[in-house]
Amino acid sequence: MPFINLVKIAIRPTHVSYRRTFCAVYQFGLLRCIGQYFRVVQSGFVTILSRVLISSLLCATLLPAASYKVVKSIPVPGEGFWDYLTADSENRRLYVSHGTEVAVLDLDSGKLLGKIPNTNGVHGIAVANDLHRGFVSDGRDSQVTIFDLKTLAVISTVKAGTNPDGIVYDPFSQRVFAFNGRSKDMTAIEGATGKLAGTVLLGGKPEFPVTDAQGNVYVNIEDKSEIVHFDPKTLTIKNRWALAPCDSPSGLAMDAKNQRLFPVCDNKMMAVVDAGSGKIITTVPIGEGPDAAGFDPEKKLVFSSNGEDGTLTVVQQESPDKYTVAQNVKTQRSARTMAIDLKTHKIYLSAAEFGPAPAPSADNPRPRPKVLPGSFKLLVVSE
Repeated sequence: MPFINLVKIAIRPTHVSYRRTFCAVYQFGLLRCIGQYFRVVQSGFVTILSRVLISSLLCATLLPAASYKVVKSIPVPGEGFWDYLTADSENRRLYVSHGTEVAVLDLDSGKLLGKIPNTNGVHGIAVANDLHRGFVSDGRDSQVTIFDLKTLAVISTVKAGTNPDGIVYDPFSQRVFAFNGRSKDMTAIEGATGKLAGTVLLGGKPEFPVTDAQGNVYVNIEDKSEIVHFDPKTLTIKNRWALAPCDSPSGLAMDAKNQRLFPVCDNKMMAVVDAGSGKIITTVPIGEGPDAAGFDPEKKLVFSSNGEDGTLTVVQQESPDKYTVAQNVKTQRSARTMAIDLKTHKIYLSAAEFGPAPAPSADNPRPRPKVLPGSFKLLVVSE
C-alpha cells in the first residue's frame, strides 16, 4: 500500500470556519489522530505534511463518535442486594449475583434460565468453560460454591477465607482464586477437583481480580490503593504496586494483548497501568462511585460503571498509552457493577430503587437503605 508525502484537502468556507468545525469534531472523539498533521493553511486548503498511509487517513476520518445509550431494562425476580455479574459470551449466559442466589439469564433473549440457590451474600461468579464448571463466592458463608455450567446443579462447596468477594478463574493454572475481604487473603482452589491449593496473605483488603491467562494474576487492594501481582502456579507474590494518585481502587479490567491494567478508583479516576512494570502511564476522569470496569478489545473501549452518579464512562483506547473519554452514558443511580458481552458488545448493569435507610442503632450505626421490592433489574447499554 503506497505512502504519501503531501495531501491537500479542499475546505470551504474559510480557514476560521474550518477550525471551528475541526474543534467541534475533535471534542466528540473524531479525527484525534489527524490533528497533529495540520501545518499550513493557504487559499482555502489544508496542507498535511506527513508520511501516512492514505487508507489509514481515510479510515480515521470516518470513525464514529461513541453513541451508547440504555436500550432496554430486564426485570429480575428476587429480593436483596447484589454485587458482580459475569457474561459468558461463549455459552450465551449471563450470571447475576442477587441476595442469596445467582440468577442465570439467556444473553440473547434476556429470559431467566434458572438460579443457583443458597449462595448467601453472593459477590462474584467465575466461569471455567474448559472444565465445564462455574464458581461463586458466597460472602456470608465464607465459601465457594462449585456448579455445573450446563445443568446449574451444585457440585460441591469449598471453605474459603472470611467474606470472599472478587473471584477469577485462571485457565493457565486451571485454578480459581477467591479474594477474601475480611481476612485480607486469597484462597486458591484446583478448578478440576475443588481441592484447596493454598492461601496467600495479601496485606490489605482485596477487591476485583483479573488474569492475563499467561501466568499472571492481578488484584486491587482497596485499603492500600495498590495492585498485587502474583504467580497463579507458585502462589508467589511478584509485585506490589502503588496506584497513587488513584485512591481506593475497586473495579479492574485488563487489555491482555497490550498488557495494560485499568483500575477504577473512588476519587473519580481510572488509572492505566503497565502490567509488566507497574508504571502508571496515565489517568482518565470517570464518574462517581465506580465498582466495576470492563475492556472491549475489538472496540478498543474501556468502561467504568459509576453507581453514585448513575453513569457509565466510555474511554477510547487510541493507543496502548493514549486514552480519552468518549462518552458518559446516563444509566441509573446504583448501577455500579457491569459485564460486557464480547459477541454483541452490549453492556449489562445491575440496578434497583432504594427506600429510606432505617434509623441507626448501636448494632448498626450506619444502616443501608433497603432495596424496594420488585425493583431489581438489568440495564442494557448498546450503540
